[in-house]
Amino acid sequence: MDTFSSITASDNIVKKFPDVGSVITELLKYIYPAAGLFLLVTLIMGGITLMTAAGDANKMKQGYGQITAGLIGFVIIFVSYFVAQLIQVALGIKFL
Repeated sequence: MDTFSSITASDNIVKKFPDVGSVITELLKYIYPAAGLFLLVTLIMGGITLMTAAGDANKMKQGYGQITAGLIGFVIIFVSYFVAQLIQVALGIKFL
């Protein structure tokens, strides 16, 4: 009985993801929606913090900080997408 002739789970993974580009492409299907959800939750939490601040300067600063952090993180994720597209065009490698 030859143990190497049977197809294993790792063989299926290698067939599905033959190179790094296919792994990145598959991951990006989940990263961008997760970034959008994270932005939504961060904006809502920052807004709630601002609404419940009741004039407290520290809580207002915290709320604005949450909103700013969410927006900056969202921009970073989507700028990385455009940089990846530029790299694709410049190097001729398709991974998105």
